Amino acid sequence: MTSDSSLDSVDDPLFQSGHRIFANKDLLKIGHVPEADRIVGRDEEISKLAKRLNGAVHGYSPENVMIYGKTGTGKSLVSRHVCQRAQNAAQDSVDIGTAYIDCAEDNTETQAISSLAAKLNDESTTGITVPHTGLSTSKYYKLLWQTLDSQFDSVIIILDEIDLMTDGSVLMKLSRAEEAGKIDCSIGIIAISNKIQYVDDLNERVKSSFQHKELFFKPYDANQLREIMYNRDDAFQEDVLSDDVIPLAAAFAAQEHGDARKAIDILRHAGEVAYESGDDTVREEHVRQAQQHAEKDRFRELVNGAPTQAKAALLALTELTVTSQEDAFLTSRVYDEYERICNYLDMDTLSVRRFRDILKEQAFLGVVEIEKINKGSAGGIHLQNRLIEDHEVVRETILEDSRMQNWADR
Repeated sequence: MTSDSSLDSVDDPLFQSGHRIFANKDLLKIGHVPEADRIVGRDEEISKLAKRLNGAVHGYSPENVMIYGKTGTGKSLVSRHVCQRAQNAAQDSVDIGTAYIDCAEDNTETQAISSLAAKLNDESTTGITVPHTGLSTSKYYKLLWQTLDSQFDSVIIILDEIDLMTDGSVLMKLSRAEEAGKIDCSIGIIAISNKIQYVDDLNERVKSSFQHKELFFKPYDANQLREIMYNRDDAFQEDVLSDDVIPLAAAFAAQEHGDARKAIDILRHAGEVAYESGDDTVREEHVRQAQQHAEKDRFRELVNGAPTQAKAALLALTELTVTSQEDAFLTSRVYDEYERICNYLDMDTLSVRRFRDILKEQAFLGVVEIEKINKGSAGGIHLQNRLIEDHEVVRETILEDSRMQNWADR
């Protein structure tokens, strides 16, 4: 693919512009996997993950790994990077296959397995055709087993946002395939989730089959975020970025739990704002406009992918924030409002314990802040919850869900 700088050769005046902002915008894509020297602050995680996958390189079974971390902490990036290096490092007699599945898109067992079979299949080698739709789940599994055995000694499969899968059947069947005699090829799974309680919620059969090691990714600090963006500043034309652009974008992202994805989003949006404004340079005001835009995009992505019960919990906290003079509320009070919303919408009501878990998950994702309040020996310790995001943005986003629309129309 050509870079934006190649547009200098375009003759049609419709596509010419005197404002050259980007040189290679692809460097600012979220799915872009950079070279090793552009990956910042993840040497330890790369090393740990490589040790778990080392078996594949030497012709025996890799381990299964469960990776946790907030959005934008490099989980997917490191996983794809290490898989690429494992393929390149494999001994001459060892063939390694790798595949990446986004469970936000392929969120059913059939979708995930059909995508895996299609991505890993080289029809010219196997003679196998994998149709995108139209087959049963069991048939797709058979095609996958045939595809793997005819091409690979080991396969490493990345299941990103695994918590968005409808159940854990994929984990169990992939993990047990070699042991059950379905294939001779060995499979290693890298499962990625923002939810630290994901595995705890799986049934015992899945947990027993998965037999995973855990790896946790900490948020980036402001210095690391700056370095990440400086390593991609060649996405822009020379001398386009003013000196304060990257430090300011890093500061915004550091405030939002060290999210590198958000930092890169802000940088890209700032360039687009400058371009649309007809400016020759990207400056502080462009970054501030981009930050507001990226914040709404990030929150919509988080909330739109959340389960309905999580949306109801957030709506409860939002309604309390809107209708009272306070901004923080005890869990018991939020739960009462949540019950009222569930009753109105004819939804099942979760137990108080599960409701607390949902609020903790939203705190982990950076949507809610939870603070312990000590009321002394008589009152005990209570949890107080507040929205981090602007309540108007939260409410507007939640009510985009058709199930929640009835609450807006009440």
